[in-house]
Amino acid sequence: MAMAMQNSSESDVEAQLIYALTLPISCTIILINLLIILAIICSPRLHHSQNFFFLSLLVADLCTGVALPFIPWMGLNRPLSFPSCLLVHVFPNFLFLAFLFNLVLVHYERYRSIVSPLRRRQLWLHLRFALPLLAVWTLPLLFALMPAFGWNNRAVHDRSGCCPETNSTAHSNCMALPGEHCCTYRSVFPNAFIYLEVYGLLAPAILSIAVMTCRVLWITRAQLRDIQRLQRAVATREYRRRMDMRYACCVAAVSLTFLACWLPYIVCTHVGMEFLLRRAGPSDRTAHIVLSCVGVGGIAVVPLLLGLANREYTDPVKKLLHKLWQRCGKTRVQMDTSLQICHS
Repeated sequence: MAMAMQNSSESDVEAQLIYALTLPISCTIILINLLIILAIICSPRLHHSQNFFFLSLLVADLCTGVALPFIPWMGLNRPLSFPSCLLVHVFPNFLFLAFLFNLVLVHYERYRSIVSPLRRRQLWLHLRFALPLLAVWTLPLLFALMPAFGWNNRAVHDRSGCCPETNSTAHSNCMALPGEHCCTYRSVFPNAFIYLEVYGLLAPAILSIAVMTCRVLWITRAQLRDIQRLQRAVATREYRRRMDMRYACCVAAVSLTFLACWLPYIVCTHVGMEFLLRRAGPSDRTAHIVLSCVGVGGIAVVPLLLGLANREYTDPVKKLLHKLWQRCGKTRVQMDTSLQICHS
């Protein structure tokens, strides 16, 4: 009984830690994504293929924000039936993979537009934009559903108890409903599936984004030098210094974004592989919770930074907020007037 109470206390502490870390980030991601999505939908001039790609990314990021509080639970044990266990693991995994695929698509579209600016509207991405959008949602869904199609460890689930893996003597104190067993990521994802996802999908996606970003910065630097060479006769030294400063700020912003958003996720992915594929103790589970919350939350902020750094999106958001503020003000004035009439 004492062991069961201790296990319940540890689960409560882990739940409080997960919600304390994820809820503020999740609410922020959902709110900002909703504002930018509404701004794009309400602005007809933004209805073109490039913004459709970014709109798809915002929707995927919104779904990731909704699923963010559930992602750290994927590394913990819960007494669930196997269909429920599949659902709570496959669905968040699909949403995150769809988000990452959309992020790669947006970076690739912008990379191609910068590499070939004169043929931007003639790119196949813009001529048949529905196909890439369909692919970045369908392919993650098909891959995430592989455990539901049979590539899983159901035998491990059926013979496992509902106790923490760290104390095998506690199995006699575990309580589970009929038909329920210990639901863990090992019950759903075989080791080969985890390795394939991390090193076959996630790592190449992150590497491609990094390569395209570095290539864009290199092209921008070369274009900046060409502009300075052409304007050397007419531009002042102060103007050239401002251009260099803007490029330096751009490089600094990209570097800070990588350190603040991408680096925690990379650490979370590779360090997490160490204790997700072995029997983790309580301290390891706490470290997994913190790393997964910070890592996934950080990478989910990247689309928000891309949107807030573009005046094409921030200006409609400001107009939308101004209209909402005006309507709220009119509503308050009408309510105050009604109250005064009632009192009189």
